[in-house]
Amino acid sequence: MSDATGTLPGSEEFAALAAPYRRELLAHCYRMLGSVDDAEDQVQETLLRAWRSYGDFEGRSSMRTWLHRIATNACLRALENRERRPLPSGLGGPAPDPDGPLPTDGIDLPWLQPVPDSLVSSSAGADPAAVVSSRATLRLALIAALQYLPPRQRAVLILRDVLSWRAAEVADLLGTSTTAVNSALQRARSQLTARAPAEDSIREPADQETQDLLARYATAFESADVAGLAALLSADAAMEMPPMPFWFAGRELIAAFLARRVLRSPGAFRMIQVGANGQAAFAVYEGDEGGTYRAHAIQVLDITAAGITRIVSFNDASLFRAFALPGSYPVA
Repeated sequence: MSDATGTLPGSEEFAALAAPYRRELLAHCYRMLGSVDDAEDQVQETLLRAWRSYGDFEGRSSMRTWLHRIATNACLRALENRERRPLPSGLGGPAPDPDGPLPTDGIDLPWLQPVPDSLVSSSAGADPAAVVSSRATLRLALIAALQYLPPRQRAVLILRDVLSWRAAEVADLLGTSTTAVNSALQRARSQLTARAPAEDSIREPADQETQDLLARYATAFESADVAGLAALLSADAAMEMPPMPFWFAGRELIAAFLARRVLRSPGAFRMIQVGANGQAAFAVYEGDEGGTYRAHAIQVLDITAAGITRIVSFNDASLFRAFALPGSYPVA
């Protein structure tokens, strides 16, 4: 679409038109790719392509739909030669013994990443029910399960069940029939149900009872109180720590691992509460001999009425940049 002078809108003008959709585009690309870094790259690619072709945009669909079309195609191209991003629990069964040798094969896999709520949260004034629904579509278990779907099937499910596109719209985007879209959707839903049962029981991070539990968890972790931390876990809790390819299932094994290999002295860690994937989360800093706490991990927690049911500790200091957190800070 040209302006009165017949020229394309400038980059500043286009940026202003596209800015309201940036967060949901990032959320969409993250659901497709399972990586906040890759999602950021594809959002930039989407906006660049959209700006270059804005003169051909005839308004037959909304700006929002048009941008999501471009973003979906960008993500499908990006996925052509990439491996899926798993969590350790997606590679095999839990480790049986926290005292025995632990596997390291696969440590260099492209792992799933968490996404900061601050980058994808709905804008102020949004309907509270819509906010809760949007957060549910970013939960870690769902994103992990999506990685097992073939890319086009993944796109169909996200476009239909998250963005509420009509089957005909999805068929037009993918260059296929509505029958093929409906068939792909049915297969995707079936696979997703098997890998990621409904997580309706996960509590909202802002819930007061949840906040009280998180305060106790942080205190126990910082003071190396393994017994106190274990008391907050459900009996069948799980813990995984990418890029470590192993994981543990059950309160007792998790407590034994933490006591013997992680929480060996009080004051070794500092916890800062953050939000990730619509769930309760912590940025974890680990102290060094020089008196500085350095970025160590982003922990994302599943919390239900039974307590903490899963801890995913992403032991990757580079993730702190996405959360706008410093890499280190001195002891206060």
